[in-house]
Amino acid sequence: MLALRADLLDFTATPAWGGSAMDGVRLRPDHWLLVGDDGRIVGAQREDPGPDWQRHDHRGRLLMPGFIDTHVHCPQIEVMASYGTGLLDWLATYTFPAEARYADADVAREGAARFVDALLAHGTTAAVAFPTVHAGATEALFEAATRRGMRLVTGKVLMDRHAPPALRDDVSAAERDCEALIQRWHGRGRNAYAVTPRFAVTSTPGQLAMAGALCRRHPGVYMQTHVAETEEEVRRVAELFPHARSYLDVYREHGLLHARAVLAHGIWLDAEDRALLHDSGAQIAHCPGSNTFLGSGLFDWQAAVDAAHHVSLGSDVGGGTSLCMLRTLAEACKVQALRGTRLPAWVALHAATLGAATGLGLEGEMGHLGEGALADVVVWDWAVGSVAEHRDAAARGALPGLPAQPLHARVYAWMMLGDERNVAAAYVAGEQRFARAPTA
Repeated sequence: MLALRADLLDFTATPAWGGSAMDGVRLRPDHWLLVGDDGRIVGAQREDPGPDWQRHDHRGRLLMPGFIDTHVHCPQIEVMASYGTGLLDWLATYTFPAEARYADADVAREGAARFVDALLAHGTTAAVAFPTVHAGATEALFEAATRRGMRLVTGKVLMDRHAPPALRDDVSAAERDCEALIQRWHGRGRNAYAVTPRFAVTSTPGQLAMAGALCRRHPGVYMQTHVAETEEEVRRVAELFPHARSYLDVYREHGLLHARAVLAHGIWLDAEDRALLHDSGAQIAHCPGSNTFLGSGLFDWQAAVDAAHHVSLGSDVGGGTSLCMLRTLAEACKVQALRGTRLPAWVALHAATLGAATGLGLEGEMGHLGEGALADVVVWDWAVGSVAEHRDAAARGALPGLPAQPLHARVYAWMMLGDERNVAAAYVAGEQRFARAPTA
């Protein structure tokens, strides 16, 4: 039995969009989080639980549910921060050559281990991830997550056109690979399969139809893809699918929009598209770090709120430049500021924890610190470095002449100034999977 002492912060409901009110926010300062032998949370209390518990004392630190990254690419760590132009050129110049390397089993195995360990070191305990077109690379990613007990949603990427020959598959062979992977991995431990057409440009109508058929045959699987990331991409999809009403409608026509669908980006959508997202239960994985780095556009989160469809957060590495979801959340705040609105810390953090879990239908398992949830949790330093420490002291009212600020101000400053250096420890189902090395 494990007991973790820290300031416990999580959510019990969806916070309001428009301000810093504490609705749905649960803070339990200087509490012990109690975790049973099965890795599930059994409670929280102020009192020391006693010597029968394995106690990890993180007093003065923040403990939250581990972040859930709903859009990230395993093989793209090595192309992060690559200088380039727009999305389509960036894919051809950097992404596709990197992904072709994963045909090699050793490269795929080493890359998968590096990827999942990096997620944990950056404060992420669950992910919806793209591997490559290679079935072996998909196996390697499932295996790496299984060894660490992580919740992983992934599946072989589908591409049968407009990609290098080494990365193209065909409909029948891809279907056989997907069926075999689903049978082997979906529902095994904490693994879930995602039918994964890369995006409409790289799949023929026949392959998209096959992907939709897989979703119907296996109603428990997820679907992940990209949609409406750039205006150039939208125009290209319109040329390839001239009878579709919109880019999103291409996926609807092929049976790919449902409550387990995760679509990255969704910048260039209209009101009908957003209504379709609401009606289908699908979610948009907002990837602000990638969108700003590649110049793709500014996601309209307010329109998503108005349409009442799910929004979660993705680092989108390697278009994004960090696996740390704190940096992703900070970028989300900047994107909304450029749109003329402000993103409260509570809304951003909820979307990366309980909101993401709810959108995936996994709120009973993760995303909060309530009883019965698996203890996928991360311990954070409130501040690292003299400047951030001084800012945190100001928020706490620890500087002469400055009153203490509301909790939102302290959390917002942590979210904007923090990064992976703030991660002290990460636990997956109650097992410590990362601990920051002590400084000399």
